[in-house]
Amino acid sequence: MTAEERAEQTRRAILVAACETIAETGFEKVRMRMVAERAGVSTALLHYHFENRERLFLEALTYSYEHAGADGYAAEPPEHHPHSWRLARVIDACLPIDAELRRDFLLWQELHLRAVRDADSLKVAQDLYDNLREWVAGVIRDGQAAEEFGPCDVGRLADLVIALTDGYGTRILMGSAAMAPADARDQIWSAVAPQLGVHTPFPSAEPPARTRRN
Repeated sequence: MTAEERAEQTRRAILVAACETIAETGFEKVRMRMVAERAGVSTALLHYHFENRERLFLEALTYSYEHAGADGYAAEPPEHHPHSWRLARVIDACLPIDAELRRDFLLWQELHLRAVRDADSLKVAQDLYDNLREWVAGVIRDGQAAEEFGPCDVGRLADLVIALTDGYGTRILMGSAAMAPADARDQIWSAVAPQLGVHTPFPSAEPPARTRRN
C-alpha cells in the first residue's frame, strides 16, 4: 500500500468515526479526541487531516451523503418496472430504516440545526439538497425516457419526494409507535406513484430470483 493509499484509508476511517460519533452524541457535544479514539488514530493525525471540528463535521456529512444507501441502489433492478424499483430504492435511502441510514438521517438533522446559524453549514446543506434533488429528478427523467413513467413536473415531484422522506423519516426516528417504515413507504408511494402514472405497490428491495441469477 502506498503512502497516498494509507492516507486515504485513514481519512475514510476518520470520516466514518465522525459520522458515528456525531449521530450518537450530537455535534455540540462531540470533541475531536472522541473521534480520534473511535477511528484508532492520534489527535495530532486527526488534526493533520481536518483542521477543526466544523470542517470535520461538514466533510463527514458530504461523505455520509455520497455513501447513503449505495449498496441497495447499486443492485441490479428487476426487468419489470426497473425505474419504479430504482425510485423506491432512492426513497429507502432517504429513510432511517436500518442502523446506517438512521445514522445518516441523524447527521442531516444536525445539519439542519447548524445551517440556520452557520454560513458554511448552510452552503453545504444547499449543495447537498441540490444534489439530492437532482438524483431524484434523474431517476424520474430516466423512467420517463423509458416510457415507464408518465409526464409530470419533475422538479416539483422531486421536491415532494424529499419533503415526504424528511417528514416520515423524522416520525420513524421517534420510534415504531410513531411510524413503521413499511407504512412510511406505502404512504410516500401512494402520494408519488399516481403522479407518474404508476399503479403498482411499493417495489420490494429484492429483485425477482430470475433477475438475480442473470
